[in-house]
Formats: sequence, C-alpha cells, structure tokens
Amino acid sequence: MADTIKPRDRNDIEAAVQWALGGGKSLEIVGHGSKRALGRPSQHDATLDVSALSGVTLYEPQELVLSAKAGTPLAEIDAVLAAQGQALAFEPMDYGPVLGEPEGQSTVGGVIAANLSGPRRIKVGTVRDHFLGLIAVSGRGETFKSGGRVVKNVTGYDLCKLLAGSWGTLGVMTDITLKVLPQPEAEATLVLYGLNEREAGEAMTKAMGSPFDVSGAAHLPDYLAARLDGLGRSDAATLLRIEGIKPSVAPRIEGLERALRPIHAMAKLDERASRPLWRAIRDARPLAADTEVGARPLWRISTAPGQGCEIAARISPASQLFFDWAGGLVWVAPPAAPDCGAAAIRRAVAEVGGHATLVRGPAAARASVDVFEPVGKALAGLTKRVKESFDPKGVLNPGRMWAGV
Repeated sequence: MADTIKPRDRNDIEAAVQWALGGGKSLEIVGHGSKRALGRPSQHDATLDVSALSGVTLYEPQELVLSAKAGTPLAEIDAVLAAQGQALAFEPMDYGPVLGEPEGQSTVGGVIAANLSGPRRIKVGTVRDHFLGLIAVSGRGETFKSGGRVVKNVTGYDLCKLLAGSWGTLGVMTDITLKVLPQPEAEATLVLYGLNEREAGEAMTKAMGSPFDVSGAAHLPDYLAARLDGLGRSDAATLLRIEGIKPSVAPRIEGLERALRPIHAMAKLDERASRPLWRAIRDARPLAADTEVGARPLWRISTAPGQGCEIAARISPASQLFFDWAGGLVWVAPPAAPDCGAAAIRRAVAEVGGHATLVRGPAAARASVDVFEPVGKALAGLTKRVKESFDPKGVLNPGRMWAGV
C-alpha cells in the first residue's frame, strides 16, 4: 500500500487496518491534519487519511440529533445547523490559529478525538455530554458501534464516551452522532476593566453564582486584551457573556452589572461585538502562532474554576496567559526553553490540582517531555489495558499520547 491511504468507506478502513496488522505496520490517523503538531511526534509507517468520509447522513432538527461521517468539515455541519437555528452547544475550538495552520480545517471526528470544548463548557458541559454514538473500526480491524440516535439510551457500556479525547489511539471513527441545541437568539457581554487576576477570579466566581445564567467567563491581562478588537480600551478585561431569547438578555446584563458593583469601569457589548470576541477567546487567538508569541510554547491547563489564578501565581511572571471557564482553563505561553517550561507548569499543577497539555512546541521537546498529563501507576496500567483491548498490536497512532501506548 502507499504511504498515504485514503479510504472511501468503512470497508476500506477495515482493509487498511488488517493490512497493517498483517505486515506489522502502524498507522497515523488524520482528517485534514490540522492538529498533527499537537501530541508526541508521530511514530507510524503510513497515514490513514479519512477526509473522504464526509457528509451529514442524518439530521432531525425536532429531535435535536445530527449524524455525520467523521471526515465532515465542522464548517459544513455549522452551516447545516445554522439554517435551522441550531448549533453544537459545546462550541468546539479551532486549533488552527495557535498551531500556525489555516482556520476552518477541523473535522467532526477530530473535534471528538481531541475532546474540544469551548467557552460555553461552564454552562452546557463537555463534548462527551453531547456525543451520542459512533461507528468505528478498532485496531483489530473490526467494526463496532456504540450509543445511538437518542439523547437518552441504555445500551450498556458507553464506549463512545471513551473514544472522546482518545486522539485516535483506540479506533478509527467513521460515523458520529451528536446532540445539537438551539442557537442562542441573542447575546451580550459585560466587560469589567482593570482587574488583576485575583480580583477577576472573584468577579467571575460571583457572576457564575448569580441568577443571571452566565454562559462565558474569561479574563485577559492588558497585554493580551490589546490584541483583540472590540474591547474599546487596552486595560485588563474580564468578560462575562449572557445568551438567550432577546427580551431576556438586556435585563440580565443590567442585573449582573448591579450585582458586581462597586466595580466602576464597565462596558456592555452588543451581539455584533460580542460574537467575534468569544470566537477569538474560544480559539486562543491572543496567543496564536501568527503573533509575536508564536515562537513560545503554549500550554492548556484545566483546573477547578477559580483556581486558575493559583496556578498562574506559581508560573514564571515572564509567561503570557489568560483565563477561560471562569478561571478553570488557563492558556499559558511561557518563555521558550528546551523543556517548554514543563517542569514549572507540572509543579504548579501538582500543587493546585488539574492537568496540563502541551499544545504547541518543537518536535524535540514533544518527544522528550510529557505532552499530556502524566498518569500514576494504577491509571497507567488501566490505560494500557484499554489500549490493548481495542488495539493489541499498537496499530493506531502509537505513542501519540504517551510512550508505549
């Protein structure tokens, strides 16, 4: 077979995996390749390009369910949903800008495999909460199915949840079914200016505990806020988003403003200014590869909401960073170093709690440091057993997440 295999359907994928098994080969699994530079450097003999498996195969707007082939561009799915006033509520991130790739290259399979949840995660949950079912080919060359086309199903072990965030190491997804939700009719953002990290953390916590149903909470220091259009000034900016039916948004924004007083420097952004701002936060554009920080490594740290400032305080002050998920997600670009700042970041995460992923870094560093959060002995053993159950010969994306897995 050629170095790049481009299957047309599920049977071709089975044949490719069986070829790899028979020849002791390994396969790199890609859609459009937009996240190839994330993870440990690939160790493979051939590339399995599933981008030809594309298209929406079922869409029932009244049932809030959509099925599509794994290689379907996310932009195509967004367009289909938008025509019916619906959307993927988990607001998946586009990694293109931070990895120096064109935007808009994500596929639905890549979004699931990378477990990408955006700013609305604090309100609607993660990708896994919206992932209803799949059809996939295991590393044994066998097709399996999990889940279904209903929001509630009791079909036994929910294997589809296991494949979310597995980075193609357990199976090659061919068909995916997702729960969809109505697109918010309107939105607005309340901006608090000039807060330091701790003050911003307190304000975001208070906002999330308010009755105003905040759907996005982020904080950018002044040097990153200045890189975003629409904020009106270059001070540090704490952003609080409210979404819903049009008549409810304005009074909720006003109520939130009253609840957060006596913070004096505030501004309200309408929908036209709010939407592109939150897309930029979703895609970590303030730390994108096409800015002067592109030479810096980039880390994604997930912790308990409100704990982000505790982690930030333990990281080098020369780092550039901002917060999403009300402080539960920290994007950190430390100064360039051979280990990409791994020692300091792992230490901070160990002290506070959470997990860190190296999103952007040179191949040499990604080969020598843990890209994904290191796991303890018991979890490492479980991870290995799961991998062996799905892919006993290590055919699929070997070593992408951890060495030997």
